[in-house]
Amino acid sequence: MKEYLFYILKDRRFLWALFIVNLLGTIYGYVWYEAQLMQTPYYFLPFVPDSPTASLFFTIVLGCYLAGRQWPLMEALAAVTLIKYGVWAVVMNLAAGAAGDTLNILHWMLVFSHAGMALQALLYLPFYRIKPIHLVLTGVWTVHNDIIDYVFGMHPWISASLQPYTPQIGYFTFWLGILGLVIVFKGARQSRSFDFQVKSD
Repeated sequence: MKEYLFYILKDRRFLWALFIVNLLGTIYGYVWYEAQLMQTPYYFLPFVPDSPTASLFFTIVLGCYLAGRQWPLMEALAAVTLIKYGVWAVVMNLAAGAAGDTLNILHWMLVFSHAGMALQALLYLPFYRIKPIHLVLTGVWTVHNDIIDYVFGMHPWISASLQPYTPQIGYFTFWLGILGLVIVFKGARQSRSFDFQVKSD
């Protein structure tokens, strides 16, 4: 079963499909943030659209795979942020529902698409060539992003029903980033026995 799954993950046609899905999702994500970005100071712009930036990182990783290359730092950035913000968006939408919001089809689209973000990061975990320095740099990025979001108030807009809990959400987000780093660190330690070569047939 594992061998068949690995074959699918390395298949060029599957990689192209995943590349296109992530590219389109990234574009849609930046459009989604348009209203917030219009109100954001230019020097904070790179740190506001968390989820589409995570999928952009992974789109670049997939592009490298298709070109027969691996970029460990980008793999680390993609894996950690996909897990962090994929889970974050799922929890925020479900929490809004628990707080009294009516979840419509758009909310559920966000839930399942962001769950898919985290899942794809985990599926490719055995193939990453991440070293400790890459995770250190990724940790700096994620913590810096949290500071911008919750100290300077640039976090993604959340439901009005959750706004009273913004400090708790910031605390949760920080530890979610730590969890992502731990998961990727453990996965990277076990990945050296797996080779990633794109299959063309």
